[in-house]
Amino acid sequence: MAGPPGVLQVWNQTEPEPAAHSPLSLCFLRTAGVWLPPMYLWVLGPIYLLHIHRHGRGYLRMSPLFKVKMVLGFALMLLCAFNVALPLWKIQQGTPQAPEFLIHPTVWLTTMGFAVFLIHMERKKGVRASGVMFGYWLLCCLLPATSTAQQASRGGFQSDPLSHLSTYLCLSLVVAQFVLSCLVDWPTFFPKDAQQPNPCPKAGASFPSRAMFWWISGLLWRGYRKPLGPKDFWSLEQGKSSEELVSRLEQEWRRSHRVAQRRTKVSKSKGRRGAEAAETEAAEKEALLQQEGSPRGPLLRAICRVFRSTFLLGTLSLVISDVFRFSVPKLLSLFLEFMDSPEAPAWKGPLLATLMFLAACLQTLFEQHFMYRVKVLQMRLRTAITGLVYRKVLALSSSARKASAVGDVVNLLSVDVPRLTESVLYLNSSWLLLLWICLCFAYLWQLLGPSSAYPSPSDLCCPLGFCLLRWPLIFSPFSASRGSQEEQMRQKDSRARLTSSVLRTMGTIKAHGWEEAFLEKILRIRGQELGALRTSTLLFSVSLVSFQVSTFLVALVVFAVHTLVAEENAMDAEKAFVTLTVLGILNKAQAFLPFSVHLLVQAWVSFNRLAAFLSLEEVDPSAEDVKAASLAAGKDCVAIHNGTFAWSREGPPCLHRISLTVPQGCLLAVVGPVGSGKSSLLSALLGELSTVEGSVSIKGPVAYVPQEAWVQNSSVVENVCFRQPLDLPWLDTVLEACALQPDVDSFPAGVHTRIGEQGMNLSGGQKQQLSLARAVYRKAAVYLLDDPLAALDAHVGQHVFTQVIGPGGLLQGTTRILVTHTHHVLPQADCIVVLAEGAIAEMGTYQELLRRKGALVALLEAARPRAGGAQGGRPHHGTVADTSSFLLNDRSVRSTPGGDATTSEGQMAVLQDDPERAGWPAAEDSMPKGRVKAAMYLTYLRAMGTPLCAYALFLFLCQQTASFCQGYWLSLWADDPIKAGRQEHTALRGGVFALLGCLQAIGLLASTAAVVLGGVRASRLLFRGLLWDVARSPIGFFERTPVGNLLNRFSKETDTVDVDIPDKARSLLISAFGLLEAGLALLSLSLYVATSCQLRRLDSASYSSVCSHVAETFQGSAVVRAFRAQGLFVAQSDALMDENQRVSFPRLVVDRWLAANMELLGNGLVLVAAMCAALSKAHLSAGIVGFSVSAALQVTQTLQWVVRNWTDLENSIMSVERVRDYARTAKEAPWRLPSCAGRPPWPRGGQIEFRNFGLRHRPELPLAVQGVSFKIHAGEKVSACPCTLGTLEEAGFSLHVPTGSCFYTLHLPTGLILPKSDLTQDFEAQGQAPGQKPAACPKRGLLTDSEWPLVGMSGDCSAWGTVEVLERSIRTRPWRRVLV
Repeated sequence: MAGPPGVLQVWNQTEPEPAAHSPLSLCFLRTAGVWLPPMYLWVLGPIYLLHIHRHGRGYLRMSPLFKVKMVLGFALMLLCAFNVALPLWKIQQGTPQAPEFLIHPTVWLTTMGFAVFLIHMERKKGVRASGVMFGYWLLCCLLPATSTAQQASRGGFQSDPLSHLSTYLCLSLVVAQFVLSCLVDWPTFFPKDAQQPNPCPKAGASFPSRAMFWWISGLLWRGYRKPLGPKDFWSLEQGKSSEELVSRLEQEWRRSHRVAQRRTKVSKSKGRRGAEAAETEAAEKEALLQQEGSPRGPLLRAICRVFRSTFLLGTLSLVISDVFRFSVPKLLSLFLEFMDSPEAPAWKGPLLATLMFLAACLQTLFEQHFMYRVKVLQMRLRTAITGLVYRKVLALSSSARKASAVGDVVNLLSVDVPRLTESVLYLNSSWLLLLWICLCFAYLWQLLGPSSAYPSPSDLCCPLGFCLLRWPLIFSPFSASRGSQEEQMRQKDSRARLTSSVLRTMGTIKAHGWEEAFLEKILRIRGQELGALRTSTLLFSVSLVSFQVSTFLVALVVFAVHTLVAEENAMDAEKAFVTLTVLGILNKAQAFLPFSVHLLVQAWVSFNRLAAFLSLEEVDPSAEDVKAASLAAGKDCVAIHNGTFAWSREGPPCLHRISLTVPQGCLLAVVGPVGSGKSSLLSALLGELSTVEGSVSIKGPVAYVPQEAWVQNSSVVENVCFRQPLDLPWLDTVLEACALQPDVDSFPAGVHTRIGEQGMNLSGGQKQQLSLARAVYRKAAVYLLDDPLAALDAHVGQHVFTQVIGPGGLLQGTTRILVTHTHHVLPQADCIVVLAEGAIAEMGTYQELLRRKGALVALLEAARPRAGGAQGGRPHHGTVADTSSFLLNDRSVRSTPGGDATTSEGQMAVLQDDPERAGWPAAEDSMPKGRVKAAMYLTYLRAMGTPLCAYALFLFLCQQTASFCQGYWLSLWADDPIKAGRQEHTALRGGVFALLGCLQAIGLLASTAAVVLGGVRASRLLFRGLLWDVARSPIGFFERTPVGNLLNRFSKETDTVDVDIPDKARSLLISAFGLLEAGLALLSLSLYVATSCQLRRLDSASYSSVCSHVAETFQGSAVVRAFRAQGLFVAQSDALMDENQRVSFPRLVVDRWLAANMELLGNGLVLVAAMCAALSKAHLSAGIVGFSVSAALQVTQTLQWVVRNWTDLENSIMSVERVRDYARTAKEAPWRLPSCAGRPPWPRGGQIEFRNFGLRHRPELPLAVQGVSFKIHAGEKVSACPCTLGTLEEAGFSLHVPTGSCFYTLHLPTGLILPKSDLTQDFEAQGQAPGQKPAACPKRGLLTDSEWPLVGMSGDCSAWGTVEVLERSIRTRPWRRVLV
C-alpha cells in the first residue's frame, strides 16, 4: 500500500483517501481478503474434521474430480511458497520488504496445506460435496480479485511482472477450485449404510444444489407433468424410521418419568419430616409437589433430549441469518449516504449494492435452512409422538379406556399432535424478540441519537418507553383468549366423541329414525364450539391490529420526537428509510408475536392433553403369569389363587376370592346371571383387570374370542390368519369347522374379500364366526371363549360347538374356558363354574351340580319357562291364534343361478390375481388429481357470503392504499429542503403521516374481523353440509367407508376449515395487496402449486390411514393383547407412519425450495433497484431512492409470502374439497315427505306385507334374499327364523332398497350395539356387562311408541332370567300392534 501520504493507490491514482472511519476502503478489503479465509478454515476446519471422522460413510475412489482438486491444491501451495521465497530473495538482494509481504504468504501456505489435507480426508470419509470447502474457496477469491483489480487499474506490468503473474495465476487457480467445489464426487465405494431402493437425491447433490434446494427439482417437474405415486417418493434415511424415533422417545420418556417419581417421593418424605413448619410454607411445598408430579415435565424433558441437537443446530442457522439481516440496514444507510454525497467515489455505489444483495442472499439461505431443519424436526416429532400414542393405546387398562373414547384418541392425533409440532417453529420467538428489540434500538440510537448538536436521550427514551407501554395492549387479548381456547377444545372433544358414537351405530340410529335428534345434538355442541372459536379469533385479530397500530405509533413517535425536540434536527432520506427498515425488522419480529403466542397457547393445551393421555393407567404386565410350556394331560394349565380383581386400582372389586385351577385339555363352562362376573373372569385371566390380591398363572399361548366380535378392515384371510403364516389346508379346515366356508364361497373374491370397517359387510353371526376362526387358526394351548354361540343361529351354533369347541372338535386336547348361556351344551363340559355376584357359587361336573340342587339348578329352572312359553304358554290376553310364526325357506335366501348371482369368470380371475382389489369396495378416499378446482373456492366463498367477501376485499384495498400513501408521503417529507437548519411544514407532514397510519389500522381491523366472521360462518355451513351428507347416505355407504376416514373429515379437515383457511386467507390478502409485482411469481407458482397440492393430498390420505389404524386398534386392543400381537401391530403402525414421512418430507422440501428461490428473486430486485439508483445518481433524489430500495426490500419478503400464502390457502381449501366429497354420494329418500306434513300419523294400524321380495346389498352383488312373500296382520305376534331376519329388517326400515314392495318400521339390530343414550335421551352403557346391553335394547324398543315393535335376537345374548322377563312382557302386554 505504498504511496504518497494522504493518497491511496487505487483504481484512480489521484482519488483522495476516504475518511478513516469508512469501512469500505480498498485497504480494508485487501486486509479482509488476506485474513478472513485462514481464520475461517482454522476455526471451522478442526470441527469439520471431527464431524466427518465420527460420521464417516465409507471412502471414495480416486475420481478425476478429486485428482484435479489435489493438483490445483498443490499448485496453490507452490504458488504460496513462491510468494514466501520471493521477498526472502529480495531481502537477500538488499531490497527491504515490509513484514506483511512475508507473513501473508506464509499464512496462506499453511492454510492451503490444511485445505489439501481436508480434501484428502473428505475422500477417505465419503464426503461427496463439502460446504466448508465451498465457503473457503469463495472467501479465497476476495483477495486475488481485489489485488487483480488494483493492479489492473494501476498498470506497471513491465516494472513488476512476477507480482502481476502471481496475482493472476492465484486468481485463476482459486476460481478453478471454487468451480470444482460446486461439483459432486462419485458415490462411496463400500458404503457403511445399506443401499436403499430409492435413495434421496440430496445425498448425491452438489453443495449449491443442497443450499438452494435445487435437488428437489426433479420431483417438481414430475409432479407438474403427471400425478405422483408411491414410487416417486424416496426411502427414509438410516436411523430416521418410525420404529427408531419412537423407541428413542419412549425410552427417554420412561426414564424421565421414573426420575420424576423418585423426586416426588423424596420431596414427600422431606415434607413429612418438616410438618411442623409454618402453614404457608407447607402450602408452597404442596404446590411444588403437584408441579413435580405433573405428567408434563417428563414428556417435555424426553422431547428435549431426543430432538435438542437438531433444534440447536437450526437455532444456530437462525442466529447467523439474523446477523446478515441486521447488516442490510447498515448497508442501506451507507448507500443512502453515498446517494446524498456528491463527493463519494463512483465505485462505492455498485459495491454497496452488491454487498446488500449478498447479505440479503445469505440471510435468506440461513433462514431457509433453519426452517428446513425445524420442519424436519416437526415431521419426526409428529412421528415419534404418534407412535407413542399408539403404543399407549395398546397398553391402556379397562378403566382408562372408559375415560378416553376413540374419538378422543383421533382428536389427539388429528388436532393436538399437529398443533404441538407446529409450535416448535415459534419457540425461539421469545428470546429473539428481546435481542431484536435491543439491536433495533441500538441502530436507532446510532442513527438518531447523536444527530443533534446536544444529543438528548429523549430521542430514544420516548420511543423505548412507548414500546414498553404497548406490550399490555398486545398481550391483554391473549390472556382473555386462553379460556376460549380451552372451551373450544372441550367442545371439540364432546363433538368428536358424540360423532364417533353416531357414526359407529348408524344402523341403529337409522332404524329408529333418530337421525334428526342426534344431528340436532351434534350441531348444538358445534354451535358452542364455533362460539368459542369466534371469540378467540376475534381477540387474536384485536391483538394483531394492536401490534400494527403500535408499530406505526413507534415510527410516528420516533419521527416526531426527532424533528420537534431539537430545532437543528431535520428529516432526511437516510434517517427516514433506514428507520423504517429497522422498524420493519422489529415489525417482522412482533408480527409473529401474536401468532406465535396464539399457537403456543394452543400447543400448551394440546401438550397437557397428550401428557394426560400418556399418563393414563396401563395394564399391569405382572398381573398375568404366562409361560410358554408344553404340559401333559391332567396338569394344571390355568390357575387363579385367592384372586380379587377390580376394573381400576381405585375402584371396588368386581371379583372376590376366586380360586380356580383348570387342567390341560379340560372344557370348563362358566355360567351365571347377567352381571355376575363371567366376562370379568376372562378379563382377569387376560390381565385386563387390576389384581387387588392373589395371582393368575397361564401356561401356554392364549387365544381369545370376545363376546362382541372385533374384526379388522381387511380381507377374510388376513382376519383369520391374524399376522400368522398362511397355511391353506389348515385355513380351509378352520373355515369349514366354523361354518364359514359356504359364506366365503359366496363372497365375490372368496377369502380375499375385504369385509369393511368393523365388519360392516358381514352379519353379526358371521363376524362372531370369523372371530372364532381367528382363535382356532392360532393353534393355542388355552382358549378363552366369551359366549361365542350367542350371535349364531341354533343349527349353526350346534355345528360350531360340535366341530370346534366340543369334545370331538378341532380344539380337543386344549384348555377351553367357555362362558355361555346355552344350557344344552353344559352336559358335554368337563367342569362347570357358576358365578354369582362376582364370586364362585359352586363348581363341579354337570351331574354333581344337578345332585347338589344349588345355583346351577336355579338357573336351569329359570330357563324352563322360555321353552314352555314358546310352545304352549297361555297368554293373558288374546288367543293362541294371535301368536304366529313363519319359517323362511332356505331356497329363498340363496343366490339365484345365472349372471345376476355370481360374478363372471373373468372378473373372478382378476380378483384372484389381485387380492388387493378383491371383494367389496372399501370406499377409500378417491384422491383428485392436479390442482384444486375453482369450484371449491366458490363453495367456500358462497359459504362465507358474497357481500361479506366483497366488503373484506374493499377494506383490504383501502388499508393497502393508505399504507402506500404513507410511504410516499414520508419520501416527500425527507426531500423537503432545509432552511435555516429546519424543514418547513414539519407539523403538517407529521399530522398527515399519523392520519394515514390510523386509516390503515382501522381498515386492517375491519378487514380482519370480516374474514374471521366469514370464516366462522363458512365453517358452520360446511360442517352442517358434511353432517347432512353423511347422515343422508344409505347404510351401504357406512358398510364400505372406514370410520377412520369419516372421523378424519369431522376432526382434522374440519379443524383446517375452522382455523387454517381464515388465517391463510387473511395473510394472502395482506401480502397480495402489498405486492403489485406478483406477476413475477407466476412461473414458480404454476410449477410449485401443482406438486404441492398433490403432496398435501397424499400426506392427508396417508395420515388418515394412520388415524384409522389407531381407531381400529383402540377398539380391539384387548384381543391384540390376548394374542400377544402387540409387536406385529406396532410394526404395522410404524410402517404406516414411515409412508407418511415419505410423503411429508418432499412436501416440506418443496416449501423451502419455493421460499429460497422466491426470496432470491426478490433480492435480485433489490440489486437492480440499487444499481439503477447508483448509475442514475445525478438524476434522482435521495428520498425517492430510499423509498424505492426500501420497497424492494419489502418485496423480497412479500414476493415469497404471496406464493406461499396462496399455496397454503390452496392446500387448506383441499379440506373443503374433502368435506364436500360425500355431497356426491347416493342419498336416501327424504325422511319426511312434504305432501304428508299436514296429515295425521300414517298408518294408524300395524300391518306388514312382503310381495315377491328380493334384495341385494349392492348392485354388483348377488341376491341375498329372493322370492319372499308373507303378510302379518294387525295385533299379531310373530317370530321369524333363520338368520335372514336381519336382511328383512334392513329392507323394511329402508336401510337397503328392495326389488319388491314391503311395509316395515322400527328396528332392534342383530348386532346389539347400544349407543350412548338412555331410554329417553342418553343411556350410558360403558359400565355395563356385554350381556346387559341386549337386556336394555328391548326396553328401548318396547318403550318406543311404534306401530310395529321388532325385537331381533335379543334372547341369544341375555341370561335366562332376563329372557324370561322379556318374553313374559311380550306375551302378557295388551298389544294393539304388530310385534315381530
